Amino acid sequence: MHEMAITQSVIDAVCEHAAGRRVHSVTVEVGALCAVVPEAMRFCFEVAAEATVAEGAQLVLVEIPGVGACRTCGAEFRLPDPILLCPCGSADVEIRSGRELRIRSMEVSEACAQPAVAATTPPR
Repeated sequence: MHEMAITQSVIDAVCEHAAGRRVHSVTVEVGALCAVVPEAMRFCFEVAAEATVAEGAQLVLVEIPGVGACRTCGAEFRLPDPILLCPCGSADVEIRSGRELRIRSMEVSEACAQPAVAATTPPR
């Protein structure tokens, strides 16, 4: 299941950018043509986030539809799967969207204030 490796990379990047702050949510764009199963990624996210600053964070997946453009007839159309074939029959298709896999945003808590240095009095 490649979703675990992908999700672990997402968690690693999120934790690095969180810089010790608690992560509340992560929004990831997932293209319809990148062969990621959203439910598997949600499960993997929970597992990969355990014992990190992202533990308990919500994963928001934004699915990007596959869109292709035919170089033969000029039509732009949806690609429900990686089979690149225009309704006109041409296989000369350029993918315009659907391969995305990127972290769009994350919500983190405010940085904690550093403790003030307590004034100490010398012992008597």
